[in-house]
Amino acid sequence: MANRWTNTLKDNDVTPESAYLNRRQLMAGAAAGVGLAGIGGQAQAKESLEPNSWEDITQYNNFYEFGTGKTDPAANAHMLTTQPWTVRIDGMVDKPGDFAFEDIMKAMTIEERIYRLRCVEAWSMVVPWNGFELADMLNLAGVQSGAKYVAFETLLRPEEMPGTRYRVIDWPYVEGLRLDEAMHPLTIMATGIYGKDIPNQNGAPLRLVVPWKYGFKSIKSVVRVTLTDKEPPTSWNKTLPNEYKFYSNVNPNVDHPRWSQATERKIGGGLFSQRIPTLMFNGYEEEVAPLYEGMDLVKHF
Repeated sequence: MANRWTNTLKDNDVTPESAYLNRRQLMAGAAAGVGLAGIGGQAQAKESLEPNSWEDITQYNNFYEFGTGKTDPAANAHMLTTQPWTVRIDGMVDKPGDFAFEDIMKAMTIEERIYRLRCVEAWSMVVPWNGFELADMLNLAGVQSGAKYVAFETLLRPEEMPGTRYRVIDWPYVEGLRLDEAMHPLTIMATGIYGKDIPNQNGAPLRLVVPWKYGFKSIKSVVRVTLTDKEPPTSWNKTLPNEYKFYSNVNPNVDHPRWSQATERKIGGGLFSQRIPTLMFNGYEEEVAPLYEGMDLVKHF
């Protein structure tokens, strides 16, 4: 497992968006894909990651609560009220309760993480997130020894979310991770992009980011986190169990029933841009493969 990093970066330390887009090479951290400043001075040159533009990231995404089209979230998410915001942490924890977003932020160290994002639909982008490790938020409530999984739930507010008028899935949107996945240092709760508050259409004010899994696992606008000893239900697995399994790790060797997962189209390169090979675990194999040692990665995709 990758080491945890000591870091003192804040949102206002993030390199401006213009500097990202004008620079040809960005240094990625050995485990987190961090940007120019590095994390705790431990960043190493592993590869070059060029983030997508703010427009790419905020204008092309899935958030079905606001519509099924890629531009629907940007058009409709302005209706979402994000203040005040609380997150209920309950289940197998020592201190269950409703945690105000502001109080969570005061207790967290905000870091910069440049991560690949691979959608199950075979498109991808690179996003410069700001956020904190999920493990740190879970530790606020004290994880009990018997907990094995973490369940997540998205806000359900139909009067502000026009997409929920249609039975695309069984609302509210729910997701889950195994506890060791949730506690892994690469797993973060994102609160910003490019040093700015995360936009509503990208999951404001707080969304999960698990970079080695398909994007639908990174649940948006989280209002509840539950520690449990049983594998929790997840929305797309409930809706189409043959197509979307619990783990949903990026695996170019396991095709979706309706398309290949061997390659991907990076957003921002144009409709006819050349497809690029998809990497095992979305390029994070060295850091996360030990989590699945001994598992059948075809059966448990």
